[in-house]
Amino acid sequence: MTKITTVEELDARFLAKVEKAEACWLWLGARTSSGYGNFWTRATGNIVAHRYAYESLVGPVPADMMLDHLCRVRHCVNPAHLEPVTNRENLRRGVQGFAFTGRCRRGHDTTAPGAIRTKPDGRRECRTCVNERWRARYNERKAS
Repeated sequence: MTKITTVEELDARFLAKVEKAEACWLWLGARTSSGYGNFWTRATGNIVAHRYAYESLVGPVPADMMLDHLCRVRHCVNPAHLEPVTNRENLRRGVQGFAFTGRCRRGHDTTAPGAIRTKPDGRRECRTCVNERWRARYNERKAS
């Protein structure tokens, strides 16, 4: 493995893992379990790819802010699709997006009454997904 010493070399390595589509720039490299691009540098270690793209092409993200994907595509690294917002605003927009799509991550319908379960900490999840997880755990224990 060659040692990357300049910012230009690091940027070239980053861009080699990006597919520039019509609107979104899709990250082709590693992803986190929640679907965000994951990029490693010697200086920072693991960093989410969209944050690296924003900081290298636009500038630093203010300390009290986080980046929101305006396009709602988690592995998009196009800086034009990223906006620094407060954590509260990012959560508000995320909840709206969850309700707006009418589907959970696995494609279950979330528009029916009772299809969304609100946890004690305020997070929302698809009731069908929860039931499937519990059913799978029950069947595993029953089989052993």
